[in-house]
Amino acid sequence: MLDIRQQALDYHAFPSPGKISIEITSPAETTQDLSLAYSPGVAEPVREIAQNPEDVYKYTAKGNTVAVISNGTAILGLGNLGPMASKPVMEGKALLFKRFANIDSFDIQVKHNTVEEFVATVANIADSFGGINLEDIKAPECFEIERALIAQCDVPVFHDDQHGTAIVTAAGLLNALEIQDKSIATAKIVCLGAGAAAIACMDLLIKCGANRSNIFMLDRQGVITTRRSGLNRYKQQFANDTDSKTLTDAIKDADVFVGVSGPNLLSAQQLALMASKPIVFACSNPDPEISPELVHKTRPDAIMATGRSDYPNQVNNVLCFPFIFRGALDVRATEINDAMKIAAVEAIRGLAQLAVPEKVLAATGEASLAFGPGYIIPKPMDERLCEKVAKAVATAAVESGVAKLPLPAKYQ
Repeated sequence: MLDIRQQALDYHAFPSPGKISIEITSPAETTQDLSLAYSPGVAEPVREIAQNPEDVYKYTAKGNTVAVISNGTAILGLGNLGPMASKPVMEGKALLFKRFANIDSFDIQVKHNTVEEFVATVANIADSFGGINLEDIKAPECFEIERALIAQCDVPVFHDDQHGTAIVTAAGLLNALEIQDKSIATAKIVCLGAGAAAIACMDLLIKCGANRSNIFMLDRQGVITTRRSGLNRYKQQFANDTDSKTLTDAIKDADVFVGVSGPNLLSAQQLALMASKPIVFACSNPDPEISPELVHKTRPDAIMATGRSDYPNQVNNVLCFPFIFRGALDVRATEINDAMKIAAVEAIRGLAQLAVPEKVLAATGEASLAFGPGYIIPKPMDERLCEKVAKAVATAAVESGVAKLPLPAKYQ
């Protein structure tokens, strides 16, 4: 059997380069067809849209199209490799949009010298799409870019590395806390990592009920405290008034460890210092902060999650972003707000508590799955995700006043 590297290269190269293509949705077989598709017939929808710009949703594919946009400054766990190196990832995102939510997607790679140039480029083309999915953009620039684009664009803008990760993490963590008979309001949470995903995860956990003073965030210099200087404003909001300086200091009696950093950074000795029935989300990919084998050997009372598909409890953004956009597009939301994100959290965590269909078991190769320490997050192949998450997001958009359309009949 070919090794995984060659399998991956062959997958992306054959039967044709890349993973996506464009398909024709209207007839184009006859002279009459072509006269309607292009000149002279195309002039009619042009005139209609010129008179009423909202008709672009009626006569074009805009309403079911998302742009996946990157500058390649933070590609997966590989770092700043440039826009073209990000293209396989962006094509993969487009594949997932189509596979899981039937959303058409174009990947766009942007070369720029400044944040302002990137924002201007995207803002100037944003109206071509129904939504913008930002991807693989390094912190802290990603925060500035997203904020500026939300302000300038009339379509929803969503940085999946931040919010998709946060939504799935929050859904799994709330379920894990329930199983361990702990409360998010009182849980001590240690977050190893202080980049885009880490900050978004902790911010959303606070909105879900976590106490900011119980969160201990660490960057390469150690615990982010009120005694440290030189912190950017994004880290500053998580500065804790504590004497803890190292991970060993912070991890003592912690209920939750969230790792969004790098491999093998949490030791068995540090894990042993955590409170009873700990929860460990080691989400560095492909190698987690601590291996599940070591966690279960050291702390049999722990619930463990990773970002990998070959272990239980995979924290994977595909559980979220296709359905966030499906719901947003279906009600023509102008933004993806906190109400919509929290609705997605509740829908994802609720699905994990339902009986798992045989079709999902067959797709995952599992003999059985039931809500508990080994199953706190749904599997990506669960077709109910699209219905439940998209409906929850669309409903939240309507109720929070950011939808241009009422809830469609399929969600009622």
